[in-house]
Amino acid sequence: NATGRISHAMDSLRLICTKDQHRARKLASHLSETNRNRQLLTEESTLYADSVTEVSEKIIFAHDAKYNQGIIGLVASRLVEKHYKPSIVVAVGEKISKGSARSIQGFNIIEFLRTFSSHLIDAGGHPMAAGFTIESSRIEEFKTALIAGSAKLISDELLKRILKIDCELRFEQINLALLDSMQTLAPFGMANPEPLFASKKVIVESARLVGRENKHLKLTLSQNGKMFDGIFFGGSEAGLKVGDSVDIAYTIEQDTWNGRERIQLKIRDLTKN
Repeated sequence: NATGRISHAMDSLRLICTKDQHRARKLASHLSETNRNRQLLTEESTLYADSVTEVSEKIIFAHDAKYNQGIIGLVASRLVEKHYKPSIVVAVGEKISKGSARSIQGFNIIEFLRTFSSHLIDAGGHPMAAGFTIESSRIEEFKTALIAGSAKLISDELLKRILKIDCELRFEQINLALLDSMQTLAPFGMANPEPLFASKKVIVESARLVGRENKHLKLTLSQNGKMFDGIFFGGSEAGLKVGDSVDIAYTIEQDTWNGRERIQLKIRDLTKN
């Protein structure tokens, strides 16, 4: 859906409809390039939002004319992932601005926004995600009202990140057959979250920083001789070294490397033993 976010979704429809293989390859290449651009734009916008936004309040509010309105929901989601606070990102226009909000468990973001409907042109969504339109001249007063309102409604307890583990696994139980069986539960989303697993006393075999500005952590992990690669987005401050024993919470994903399918663990959190 990257074309719908930063260009035009018609090319996605053209790819689905075409019967010409040459045209399909050309369109697929274009969509792939558009998605890479979307990923880069999202990462750059998130880093910018993080660098200029006050995060000491109970809610994060980022607004700037630099934001592309097609990816503000993705940026808000990234801010929630990092700070675990309801996050709002507004793409500021000359007269009318578009905003997108993402929430945390237990805080109804659309209900919260609608209590300030007098500031907005319109708003819609559900408890965990919402969007709205606002006159650009009213953004600052809206921000002030939201911050004051969130201070009364959001407790420190609500801002404690809680991961709901579905099952504890030993590494010897993880294989492509398990991954295939998990896909029968798809598609995953808000009402049907991807299974989250835990493994204890896992050994760090290697750890290195990757990504722009070295924000992410690439790991090789082992347990009783069985090894898997893992990626911990935003995990640069974990302070791990080779030989550390950790407990990890993660989802399982398929990775293709040199034409070979393999399993990668997407780390959601970890603690040292």
